[in-house]
Order: sequence, then structure tokens, then C-alpha cells
Amino acid sequence: MVNLKEENIILFDGVCNLCDGVVKFIIAKDKNDKFKFTSLQSASGQSLLLKLNLPTDSFTSIVLIIGDCYFVKSLAVLQVLKELGGFWKLFYIFIIFPRPVRDFAYDLVAKTRYKLFGKRESCSMPTNDIKHKFLE
Repeated sequence: MVNLKEENIILFDGVCNLCDGVVKFIIAKDKNDKFKFTSLQSASGQSLLLKLNLPTDSFTSIVLIIGDCYFVKSLAVLQVLKELGGFWKLFYIFIIFPRPVRDFAYDLVAKTRYKLFGKRESCSMPTNDIKHKFLE
């Protein structure tokens, strides 16, 4: 099992094309290898969700785990951008909007992501050069 205190882990919907694109974006910008990834549907993702007392059958939110803390929806996205540093941390300014407003916008995208960006039959497999960034 993963030691949560030593890893920053992003759980994502493994069959969502938008989510897959976001993961590829984060990997490209994560020059310091801050993040590890696993899909919400995977065995390690399910285990982490159980450990955090989060639903194991709802794949509508990204989950970011940093040490003993976890973040979901818009706060997870903002936290990832902040952790990426550089220009990307400037987007953390959106934290000034109340969480219900941010999460409403997040939920709108989440509800339409399959319709707008499509869906895979199964999770895509990471290439050998980025395999070390995935839990499984």
C-alpha cells in the first residue's frame, strides 16, 4: 500500500477522455515529479477511496491526496495548479470564489464531460517513460 504521508496522489476517472487529457497536462508540467496518479476505478484507487471514507462508486470528482489531507472537485484542481508552481499557481486566485460557486462550475463540466469529450471502454495504459508516475 502507498504511504500517504510521502506521496501526492491524484485520483481521476480513468475512462474519461477529458480527465486523461488533464492527467497528461499535469505530467507535462510536473517537472519536480510531485504527483503520482491512479484511476478511481483501479484497485489502488478504490483502496484509497475506502481509506478516506469517500464513495467508491461515484467517479465525478478528481481527488487530490497530500499527506493526511485530501481535496475534491474545484479545490483539488486549484490545489494541483498551486502545487505545479510557476505561472499555474496564479490560478489559485479563484479560491476567492465561494466553494459552492466553484463546485457548481466543476459539476457542470463533470456532468457533460462524456458528452463533450467522449469516454473510453477502459483506462489507458501509461507509456514506459511515465509509468513510474502511476500507482498501478
